[in-house]
Amino acid sequence: MQVFHCEHCGQPVFFENIRCLTCGHALAFLPDLEFIGALEPVGDKLWRSPLPVAADRTYRLCANYDRENICNWAVRADDAHPLCIACRLTQVIPDLSQPGHREAWYKLEVAKRRLVYSLLVLGLPITNKIDDPQRGLAFEFLADPPEAGAARVLTGHADGRITINLAEADDAEREKRRLAMHEPYRTLLGHCRHESGHYYWDRLVQDGPQLDAFRECFGDERADYAEALQRHYETGAPADWQEHFVSTYASAHPWEDWAETWAHYLHMTDALETAATCGVSLRPVHPGDPTMAALSSDADTLRAPDRRLALAHLPAQQSQPRPRPARQLPVRAQRSGDRQTALRRRRDRCRAPDAGAPARRRRPVRGALSRSAADASHIGG
Repeated sequence: MQVFHCEHCGQPVFFENIRCLTCGHALAFLPDLEFIGALEPVGDKLWRSPLPVAADRTYRLCANYDRENICNWAVRADDAHPLCIACRLTQVIPDLSQPGHREAWYKLEVAKRRLVYSLLVLGLPITNKIDDPQRGLAFEFLADPPEAGAARVLTGHADGRITINLAEADDAEREKRRLAMHEPYRTLLGHCRHESGHYYWDRLVQDGPQLDAFRECFGDERADYAEALQRHYETGAPADWQEHFVSTYASAHPWEDWAETWAHYLHMTDALETAATCGVSLRPVHPGDPTMAALSSDADTLRAPDRRLALAHLPAQQSQPRPRPARQLPVRAQRSGDRQTALRRRRDRCRAPDAGAPARRRRPVRGALSRSAADASHIGG
């Protein structure tokens, strides 16, 4: 995440802020500029940014900002939709009459907005299911049903719908699950990043020109998914998984290898953007080592249309590929190349995403998703 400042007083402000604590100006994230900016009211519930690049634009506050105090993003005044581009991705929310549900919803929306910010910076297509029911992305935030013995909500992705169990927003419960699942890393943002990887595999890889390259690097996704997961949970990851995968779960199946690699890529680009905008730079002694230049925090320079900070500053390390042994899964293709090579391939493909990829096949989700009409409220259409 980059470093933001109030345009009026220069005070540092943060991604979730709604008001500058020094000068009192209202703040909002402006998706078209990818920037948290100060706003000045111009009447009729419209706002204007003092940034020169936004001189000809006016904004409205997202309905979830204005009415629900859940969001802090703005909507261009010429956009008729009441919700911002992040909030309109959410199709199902929990029953807000239940204690703690509103607070949990807020935490989930914060994580989702941080994901959407990264997707905007990377220039990836972000389409909701209101505008594109077949190929759009949707989030469903659901709580486990209160009835004893009822099926629990499982976090996962299927056909462009990312479901996250509301219990994940409880820090103590999430830590309990992290330990039970033997996961060193488990966060709300991590869930969003991982599941979005499944969605973008459907959008950018499936049945497209990159499929052969995917199989060369990650393996053959036609291997039985349910069987692979069962084997993973019964026997665990290979002893040498650290030589070939970014996590133990990535070793379960090519789809999970892709999603885990996607999530880790987003982790790294987020950290690199933070470092670069804080003035950190790398000037290696040896030619060919990773380099990184510090970036100006000036809003107009930083958010220029052709800037893709995370991509520009991801180190392209030079390393010798080493063979990666085939895992014992049906229809498994031999894989080669180390993790740095894999990440460079992912980076190069993300520069020009194929928004015209054909329709998706249904991927088995990690268990049946439970949805109760009594437990869910719909927003955004």
